[in-house]
Amino acid sequence: MRALTVTPGQPSAAELVELDEPSPEEGSVLVRTVAVGVCGTDREIMSGEYGEAPPGEDRLVIGHESLGRVVEAPEGSGLSAGDLVVAVVREPDPEPCTSCAVGEQDMCRNGRYTEHGIKGVHGFARDSYRAEPDRLVAVPASLGLRGVLVEPASVLAKAWEHIEHIGRRGRWEPRTVLVTGAGPVGLLAALMGAQRGLEVHVADLVTDGPKPELVRRLGGTYHGGPVEQVDLAADVVLECTGVPQVVAHVLGGTAPGAVVCLAGVSSPGRVDIDLGSLNREWVLDNDVVFGSVNANRRHYEAAVEALVQADPAWLDGMVTRVVPLEDFAEAVEDREGDIKSVLLLDTPPD
Repeated sequence: MRALTVTPGQPSAAELVELDEPSPEEGSVLVRTVAVGVCGTDREIMSGEYGEAPPGEDRLVIGHESLGRVVEAPEGSGLSAGDLVVAVVREPDPEPCTSCAVGEQDMCRNGRYTEHGIKGVHGFARDSYRAEPDRLVAVPASLGLRGVLVEPASVLAKAWEHIEHIGRRGRWEPRTVLVTGAGPVGLLAALMGAQRGLEVHVADLVTDGPKPELVRRLGGTYHGGPVEQVDLAADVVLECTGVPQVVAHVLGGTAPGAVVCLAGVSSPGRVDIDLGSLNREWVLDNDVVFGSVNANRRHYEAAVEALVQADPAWLDGMVTRVVPLEDFAEAVEDREGDIKSVLLLDTPPD
């Protein structure tokens, strides 16, 4: 079968290779991969910045944003041939910590987890794979190819779950949410904010193209330009860029009792910051700043629900490029107006 692989740590080492069909030992459910989404993590792995091959192997099959079609599944698994599924990315550590032991490997406490297509276990940019039923989340046929958005949406479903959990520490009636970054993660954050009835504001440097229109179609306000120009004391902030200067800015100037979720992973970098003033504001206003990454099964299920409730045409607008697996180099190109690129491996759902 075909598989898109890299040699971790080596730039420009992505290569389409032939691998053996997956062994039944890998799982009782056989899945034919329909599509995989391409994100910044994939681009960084392909450029050699990080990534870890499975033990004893030199190459890693990439791709963690998956959509597949069940080929065969055991009786009683809850899955049948033809079902669309998304695979959970993170696997618990071999000697589960307290979080992994209860299915919350997204909150792993010892760092010994593995992640498909990222860390220590092959991803889904291959014609087929196997998994156990509890590692697969069913996707309604009505979502079709849009189901490839479930994995990134799961990350935001978790973020919103935690935001709301923190908010319940006291009487909390949020009205406004500021999202920084209008990439796939930021737009999905905005979608879930709109679904919660909040006044949505999205800030991004891009001033034209599909991003402003997608935000407006949510009923939100798009701020094109530096986030410093946004005059808003938001009740909720979802920082989705990881840009240190943006992170530093959104930590202050929020509404009293605000919750700030940092969902973008930063590269090392220093910025000048008045920590004393920030600390004073956080303490006196009862603000909370927390980080969030990855997702567990319940967040995937919540993501499916959010996408099913969304306007299908709006979701279609997020997928700006679909190319066959053989043209993977085209999918990772950075083009103006891009939001989400998708690699197609099999016939897409109707």
